[in-house]
Amino acid sequence: MAASTVRECLGKARIAFLGVGVFSGIINLLALTGSLYMLQIYDRVLPSKSVPTLAALTILMLLLYAGFGALDFARMRLLTRIGLGLDRRLRGRVFEAVLALPLRTKQGANGLQLVRDLDQIRGFLSGLGPTALFDMPWMPFYLALIYMLHPVLGAFAIVGAVLLVCLTALAEMKTRAPAMAAVQSGLARSAFGEAARRNAEVIHAMGLERRIVARWRQLNDRFLSDYTAMADVIGGIGSHSRTLRVALQAGVLGVGAYLAIGGELTAGSIIAASIVMSRALAPIEIAIANWKGLVSARQSAKRLDRSLALFPRREEIMSLPRPSQVLEVQNLTLAPPGQLAPTIVNVSFKLEAGEGLGVIGASAAGKSTLMRALVGAWLPAPRGGSVRLDGATLDQWSPEMLGCDIGYLPQEIDLFDGTVAENVARLDPNASSESVIAAARLAGIHDIILNLTEGYQTRIGEGGLKLSAGQRQQLGLARALYGDPFLVVLDEPNSNLDVSGDVALTRAIKAVRARRGIVIVVAHRPPALAELNKVLLLSKGQVQALGPRDEILRSVLKPVPTSQGAVAPNHQTAASAVASGA
Repeated sequence: MAASTVRECLGKARIAFLGVGVFSGIINLLALTGSLYMLQIYDRVLPSKSVPTLAALTILMLLLYAGFGALDFARMRLLTRIGLGLDRRLRGRVFEAVLALPLRTKQGANGLQLVRDLDQIRGFLSGLGPTALFDMPWMPFYLALIYMLHPVLGAFAIVGAVLLVCLTALAEMKTRAPAMAAVQSGLARSAFGEAARRNAEVIHAMGLERRIVARWRQLNDRFLSDYTAMADVIGGIGSHSRTLRVALQAGVLGVGAYLAIGGELTAGSIIAASIVMSRALAPIEIAIANWKGLVSARQSAKRLDRSLALFPRREEIMSLPRPSQVLEVQNLTLAPPGQLAPTIVNVSFKLEAGEGLGVIGASAAGKSTLMRALVGAWLPAPRGGSVRLDGATLDQWSPEMLGCDIGYLPQEIDLFDGTVAENVARLDPNASSESVIAAARLAGIHDIILNLTEGYQTRIGEGGLKLSAGQRQQLGLARALYGDPFLVVLDEPNSNLDVSGDVALTRAIKAVRARRGIVIVVAHRPPALAELNKVLLLSKGQVQALGPRDEILRSVLKPVPTSQGAVAPNHQTAASAVASGA
């Protein structure tokens, strides 16, 4: 079974981590080359003035440092490959979560944060931060060597190491709160920026630039303030650690010189102790220097694991026969993601193959919520009723299998940055030209496509911005009709259509019913109801009326006397407008 959390993925890389540990051990042994070389130079070569000994020691030193460099390079490459392996194991699930989170939770505009979190973890694993973690266990070894040179030097080095470890612990405690605040304010800034980018036309048309910029500055100032607080803490502790390390290294020379004056230490031992001291304390300094990356990677891992836990991997679903008989909604109660109050309550109806249902009602009656439930975008709670196709609930199909038999046109149409053909074919690389053209003809957009600069190969830009609103709606309709799905759900499909578009929509609805499919249409305009045989009236999320189209529309407009003796419609809903023109 594939790994589902960051911890599990890193666990699967334990062999690679073991390799990094082995390389780190050899690297730390080879790091003694400089101190041993200086010890031999001062204590052996200079007193003897032996050039051959100097040459031999120098050649040996160069060979050892060459091995040091090669192993350090291999260690960094191995850490980079561990990060890439983590990305390969999780990237599919991460993007699935990006797509699913808005359907299950209250998700803002910063939906790609999980992708950035994965990038953050991979980037940290490929940097110097992990090397410090592998080098820190060697600190006692280096301190023991210094102690072997002289106990006083060893005690001095141990005290310095303890002080640096305390600074590292202080960095952990002091950065936790400001780092969390910086993440939250950064997310708020990104979400607002993305929302402003999407609404650029409205902002310009209504002269909102100054207000939007002012709000952006407030959010940006808050983020910069939080980020500066975090950076100041880490920078201050890092500066103190560097200063302390340099002072300790110099102090070792001073203590060594004092011991040498008393004849307790040689000059070579003084230099060797200074070099070993520097190497012993270097991992702590590197860790503090990379503390921001460590904190960010740790928070990213927590966010990823928390989000992926919402979508546990499902076992392989057994394939069911393609639905072809009936849609049944049973006592459906549903609230939008992130909300407690349901917007549809106890809705039930049944449609046989070849039937068409119009859903009408005032704004906020729950029509779009119902449509999202019918296509499986929003799932009801365990006791919130069910939506069934041929007796099976929607979650008994895999999304890929069910998607072939569902066509969906939402209110807000968003197309992909690709060709017209790719958008009609739902990005299916194996789609045939015949099936794409058939869907486009049925949606009444085939001739319009042929008049584009490159026909079906015309790239429509992000969100289909190169097309008019009506063309986007017809292209979305063609996408919904592609592949002859059994259930076609259209949410206000004619809101941007002209007369010819209305005719094409009516023809498409008739064609779906003629091939024994089921079509459900949310409508505020009469033409969309022309080829439907049933109407459902929603009010405040509940079914107010359900039955044959003409009967329901007549009852909606049945006049009743008012207290002033005037005549008013029976239901103050958008259905009145539909019925008046039906």
